[in-house]
Amino acid sequence: MEKKTIFQINGLYRDDYRVTGYEFGQGEKSACVIGNFRGNEYQQIYTCSQLIRRLESLEKQGRIIKGKKILVIPSGNPYSINVQKRFWATDNTDINRMFPGYNLGETTQRIAEGIFDYIKDYTYGMQFTSFYMPGTFMPHVRMMKTGFEDVDLAKEFNMPYVVLRKVRPYDTTTLNYNWQIWETKAFSMYTTSTSRLDVNSANQAVNAILRFFAKQGIIQYESTGGFVSRVLEDADFVSVRTKTAGFFHCITQVGMEVEKGDLMAEVIDPYEGTVKERVTAPISGTLFFSRDTEPITYANTAVFKLVPVQE
Repeated sequence: MEKKTIFQINGLYRDDYRVTGYEFGQGEKSACVIGNFRGNEYQQIYTCSQLIRRLESLEKQGRIIKGKKILVIPSGNPYSINVQKRFWATDNTDINRMFPGYNLGETTQRIAEGIFDYIKDYTYGMQFTSFYMPGTFMPHVRMMKTGFEDVDLAKEFNMPYVVLRKVRPYDTTTLNYNWQIWETKAFSMYTTSTSRLDVNSANQAVNAILRFFAKQGIIQYESTGGFVSRVLEDADFVSVRTKTAGFFHCITQVGMEVEKGDLMAEVIDPYEGTVKERVTAPISGTLFFSRDTEPITYANTAVFKLVPVQE
């Protein structure tokens, strides 16, 4: 293992801004895994740390294939972690909306350019990322439909779901999109959580990546477990929205099977403690997403996403 600074900006009033990478093996740029770009993505950093620990052990055992190189970058935004801000502390911009970057632009554009220049030539790219809606997810692999996506390859992670989504205008400045345009096979990896650690989900994601590496001939690793991935598109999900605002009392858990009409949550009046609304399942299916990390909800807010029963 070789630890190196892959990008740095000199600081005027505090320590320099450094993006640290961990390289395993030597040779062609086979796979790159990157963790957080946002300051509250603690689970993403933790998952990378566990992957680094496992890869270091495999390297010592001589189980990284000769001529293959793996790069793991736990964090692309250490400053925001230090000040506990989701986005760049100075101007509230999102580094993951600045790719491929611009080395004469704003600070976040320069950071994106510096990182992307270092990682754009890898064959496979995996980013642990978070959703714009806070909550808990079923673990899955997500890909944009750029025309370069490879669904069969995504299934080789053996995660429960592979989710395809249409490209929106703002997606063209994300790492995943630009990796694909530069002909890297790119995947966004979602574990269950973001701002809290879920050890089991992190281990599941690490095992998925090691299985994938083994199947691509990058490491020697006997893969066990995993799922036969179900492929979904954004339009397949059924959103469940609240009608009123109040304290959100979630009754179900992500991964549960629900029947149409089952009680999933209650909205509680903040002052009087009475039940203002009973949120029920509109269909039978699997609970894919739950906004169970937030204590309150607002009216017309998507609090659940369901995957319909497979016909």
